[in-house]
Amino acid sequence: MRRGAPSPGWVWWRHPALALVAGALHTASFAPSPAWWLQPLALAWLFLACDGARPRRAALTGALFGVGWLASGLWWLYISMHDFGHLNPVVSALAVLALALFLSTYYAIALGVAARWTTGASATRRALAFAGLWLAAELARASFLTGFPWIASGYAHTQGPLAALAPYVGVYGIAAVSALGAAALALRHWRLLGAMALAIGAAQFLPADFTRSTGTLAVSLVQPNIPQDQKFDRDRFDQNFDQLVALIESSRGQIVITPESVLPVPLAFLAEDHTARLNRGAAVRPLLLGTFLGNSTDGFVNSLAGLGIPGGYDYGKRHLLPFGEYVPPGFHWFVTAMRIPMDDQASGTHQRALAFAGQRLRPLICYEDLFGEDVVASVLDGGVSGDAAATMFVNASNLAWFGPRMVQDQHLQFSRMRALEFQRPVVRATNTGATAHVDHHGQVLARLPADTAGVLEVTVEGRTGTTPYARWLAAAGLWPLWVLAALGVLPVLWRGRRAGSTLSGRT
Repeated sequence: MRRGAPSPGWVWWRHPALALVAGALHTASFAPSPAWWLQPLALAWLFLACDGARPRRAALTGALFGVGWLASGLWWLYISMHDFGHLNPVVSALAVLALALFLSTYYAIALGVAARWTTGASATRRALAFAGLWLAAELARASFLTGFPWIASGYAHTQGPLAALAPYVGVYGIAAVSALGAAALALRHWRLLGAMALAIGAAQFLPADFTRSTGTLAVSLVQPNIPQDQKFDRDRFDQNFDQLVALIESSRGQIVITPESVLPVPLAFLAEDHTARLNRGAAVRPLLLGTFLGNSTDGFVNSLAGLGIPGGYDYGKRHLLPFGEYVPPGFHWFVTAMRIPMDDQASGTHQRALAFAGQRLRPLICYEDLFGEDVVASVLDGGVSGDAAATMFVNASNLAWFGPRMVQDQHLQFSRMRALEFQRPVVRATNTGATAHVDHHGQVLARLPADTAGVLEVTVEGRTGTTPYARWLAAAGLWPLWVLAALGVLPVLWRGRRAGSTLSGRT
């Protein structure tokens, strides 16, 4: 058998059912675990299990791997549907499984195509094809049907040697590099592994700072810790409001930031005495307040409203969460069953940063910080209506829907990746966690404990400048990565076409 050829036959460790276990190990490489190295090891098993397999068997293995990965990584959705949506536990579990299965189809297609196209190809071409198709699957999941790239494989590498690549190729470029290394490891392709090790080692010495300081800003990050089942309870509104105001009044920063929807009713519907209390506090210390803006005719927008800010400011969420903030056609029955307040919202209209005290704060509400391609224009001078670039990101979230475990650490990991890609600090104000301060190198400098009420006082160093990733992402979007994925596959297709032509000529 030639070197790098697929192993003949099937052995127990290549059984598709084990893909569920390998997928769960893939999840274990993400936060809160520090074991980033499990991510390429899990992919190496996936490559071995599919290399040389029949396309249908490879597709099944890819689908089961995806289900094991995404069901174990998104299990907290069960909490939102069962504990707060009051759906039947079986229905809630099946809904999580159905989502994982749907998202896994991208990987099933990728592995099935790889098995079909790479039969008889050299080890190098098989490795390149695997990396290219894995990248294509990740990009498809991030883009189609508004995208849902939660725990995309590159996020495991906010620590470890591949983190140095973030300001050059971003999270999906890192995913491709990891997939290529995993395939090379599985094939024991020592030349390719050696070349990659040298390249990744050299990346540790590449320029690491593409931005410069714009000074500091004292920021107060409010974490009210209001239980989700009490947040929209009218009988507890005054008590919750008093707690919120007390936290705001205890703040010491130059600006106060609250979580999203910390005011669970549209700002226009707030009683006059409540509005007056907020305005009195904002007159002392300006406030970015999580609330809803808009009206019943045009729709309500999940927003951050600026109080006490000269000239005023508001930001509305633009990238809405399917089923939570907008209802896909045909699924109103499902969302109605969950009784989610404000379940069908309008989208924000701008992405301008807030100019304040010499800094420019770019809001990101909830999972908007998963989409670097949506916000990259904000970090380039002139990228948003000719405005100056944002110097820091401000994430306002409410993860109380999903419980305290795993989801908070995962979301914080995504913020760390955005900080690495664009070299901007990120401050996070959340309801129950993770309220934190991340510097422009992706390091968590401060964090409040989960499930506690308090204010995190931080001094944030703003940054200006442009990373290579931000520059090419702003110019071409994700298309260069699609081209990279195609380049990994084309050599295999070209070889297959030539082999077919040769066979036809001999016949």
